[in-house]
Amino acid sequence: MMKDPLHYLSVPRQTGAVVPAAERVTQFKEVQARQGEEVREDQAKRCLDCGTPYCQWKCPLHNAIPRWLELAAEGRITDAAELAHQTNPLPEVCGRVCPQDRLCESVCTLNDEFGAVTIGQVERDIADLALDAGWRPDLSFVAKTGFKVAVIGAGPAGIGCADLLVRNGVEVTLYEAEASIGGLLVTGIPGFKLEKDIVARRFEVLKDMGVNFVLGTSVGKDIDFKAILDSHDAVFLGLGAPRSVDSGLEGSEAQGCLEAAHYLYDQNLKLMQDTSLHFDQLGKKVVVIGGGDTAMDCSRTALRQGADSVTLLYRRDRANMPGSPKEVRFAEEEGLKFAFCHQPLAVLTEDGKVTGIRVQETMLGAPDASGRRRPEPVPGSERDLEADTVILALGFRPQLPAWLSELGVVADEAGRVLAPDGRTLHPKIFAGGDMVLGADLVVTAIANGRKAAMGILAKLGVTAGVTAA
Repeated sequence: MMKDPLHYLSVPRQTGAVVPAAERVTQFKEVQARQGEEVREDQAKRCLDCGTPYCQWKCPLHNAIPRWLELAAEGRITDAAELAHQTNPLPEVCGRVCPQDRLCESVCTLNDEFGAVTIGQVERDIADLALDAGWRPDLSFVAKTGFKVAVIGAGPAGIGCADLLVRNGVEVTLYEAEASIGGLLVTGIPGFKLEKDIVARRFEVLKDMGVNFVLGTSVGKDIDFKAILDSHDAVFLGLGAPRSVDSGLEGSEAQGCLEAAHYLYDQNLKLMQDTSLHFDQLGKKVVVIGGGDTAMDCSRTALRQGADSVTLLYRRDRANMPGSPKEVRFAEEEGLKFAFCHQPLAVLTEDGKVTGIRVQETMLGAPDASGRRRPEPVPGSERDLEADTVILALGFRPQLPAWLSELGVVADEAGRVLAPDGRTLHPKIFAGGDMVLGADLVVTAIANGRKAAMGILAKLGVTAGVTAA
């Protein structure tokens, strides 16, 4: 049957049903349901298959979006999932956590007038359906090269690197300090955005593909890095960005002032292992400082823990927030209050405990280096907000381990390892993801890990049959 090029005129954008806000704040389950078969095919048919696929080039992985949308529209779920996996080892994750409204869907030709094609939802659903039905990547045709590579860090960058290497016949052993894979996917992203069994399923897929795992092992502490380096042909490092940006606020050492990473990890550990919460916000007045997706994650987590109120403090306005507009909308629906154009001055304390926060209004001036308008303080606008808890969601930075610097690997002033094209100054050591780029998106880390894998293959003299985009 010939495709109707005007299908989008009769079929509006439609995602899977979203759980009502009053219900979703009572649980840490995903807030958006799968599209039904008819809806999914109808939504995929809305794709115009543009001559220039802007969606594909806006995606850091350059996924073949129009091609797998066409397969999904035809109901060929396994074929669509197979194609999605050629460029992305985690399509079911990216379909959930990528800010499509700032990436692929933002440049969809239909976006402004008719609503973008539901690229993220279709990506997520085709991967889920195929994996749940038992589909797995077929590597039976891949010839073994005899080379061995160690990947340290089982986050998005490490998974991106490992996936591409095993698809090209390299034996991969992946070392991870945590007891499960995923990195920030399990320790940092809340369950209402990514339920943890999704990552657990991907662990089984990677094992089936031949990746060897050494979990619960901290390199440099439980095992010597030099021993790993000596026993492998190359090593890839994907250690993330574990260090929180220092707020510099007076009073930030007080009890009740929390770093976002520690707060989110505490809640995720409870979800995974049913532990007790150290940072429960039940009945408390919470102020979150930041404007990115991590700030939204902290705010929405506190609401689900039963906080009396949650206020997000951001020094710019809504239009200049770096976070996903969809996440901002969800948070607002769930009860988050916004204090736009306000910056923190000090955390207020009494007897070593948080009692509030002193803030100052800002006005927006000329754009800064990021392209966003610079916040400038308004004299005489200081005031105090009552708070039991202040959560600092100001971003994260890489941190070069001592055992790595001893081998001649260097970092810049921001802690980012210098690794153009994935290559560090050591001939056998490669790096990627947040430890090279600084804290960034999941999809960007995957793409960077795959780029480093291509560098490793080139070093080993392996002609890549499956390549990075």
